[in-house]
Amino acid sequence: MTASLRVCVIAPLRFPIRRPHAGGLESMVWNEVRALRDRGHQVSLIAVQGSDFLDDGPTAFRLPALRWPPGARPTDSTYPAGYLTRSVPALDRALDLLPGRFDVISDHCLHGLPLRRSAELGAPMVATLHTPREPALVAELPRARSVRFLAVSDYTRAEWAGTGVDATVLPNGIADQDWPLGPGGDGLVWSGRIVPEKAPHLAIAVARALGMRLTLAGRIGDRAYAEREVLPHVDGHTVRYAGLLDQPELATLIGGSACSLSTPAWAEPFGLVGPESLMCGTPVAAFGAGGIAEIARRSTGMIAVPPGDLDALVQATGRLVTRTGPADRARIRSAARRRWSLATRTDALERIFHDLVRADRPIPEQAA
Repeated sequence: MTASLRVCVIAPLRFPIRRPHAGGLESMVWNEVRALRDRGHQVSLIAVQGSDFLDDGPTAFRLPALRWPPGARPTDSTYPAGYLTRSVPALDRALDLLPGRFDVISDHCLHGLPLRRSAELGAPMVATLHTPREPALVAELPRARSVRFLAVSDYTRAEWAGTGVDATVLPNGIADQDWPLGPGGDGLVWSGRIVPEKAPHLAIAVARALGMRLTLAGRIGDRAYAEREVLPHVDGHTVRYAGLLDQPELATLIGGSACSLSTPAWAEPFGLVGPESLMCGTPVAAFGAGGIAEIARRSTGMIAVPPGDLDALVQATGRLVTRTGPADRARIRSAARRRWSLATRTDALERIFHDLVRADRPIPEQAA
């Protein structure tokens, strides 16, 4: 085991870091904290109140919870009035406590404040890029010259390279013990946030074209979109909505399905749905948008078709359903464990942390 480090992980400001996960980013941060703690590191989390892992940290590390007023129609792309004017100052106060407490800082916050203050926080910072270029983050890059940047895919790395950021690709990892091999089944599954950019209504179209049952699972992140494009098609038989499932329930659903669908209408920086499904042995048919195309190229049992080509997605899904047997499912999982394991990601992250800590500490002067 490597030497124990004192690590501060900074989470995004929107949702608590806990199960059931609000989205892929929250899942990734939760798993990073858990994996580092399991390896003996002292990890503190700055995150929205209600998150796991906050019990042993300062009260200031608990950021205000997001609450929508009665009658509001929440979306994942907006905030309720006044929320950021409370949460950003709270984050600022939490950052005030960092100097002298930590060896390294792992920043996953989608706000630019940690980058802006990176030089004064008393420890080297690793900032992971989870999104396409965000103007608010780009504006802080001149103050973040000593920050080590990671990107979740080569697509994301290339996106940010245009801003002068030299990022190292470190893909998200999947805890294989949480996503066991499943027996398969005769239905399709779609999982993720129910928002326009994830386009689950296209998964419904694929299922109907093939005459197959479809189960949708995930948090409704845009109520107006869900009520307009998704929920009217849910009949409990051909299209079922399972809601936001806890992780073990979701793994059981995916592992008991014939094929998983990924239908992004935007360029996904990574796309956890693919590796999670593959870990269960369930093949994946996807639009190859953004980082998803990379996942498909490096995986067994996943087909990526041109973004938006619904006919191609229907054909790919049909091929995977008819050609994937029990032995194929075992091979799919085995390949996913080799390529997308959380342990592999954590190994690499530990090496990066230790390299930064060694470089940050001055070499002791020799006695005369």
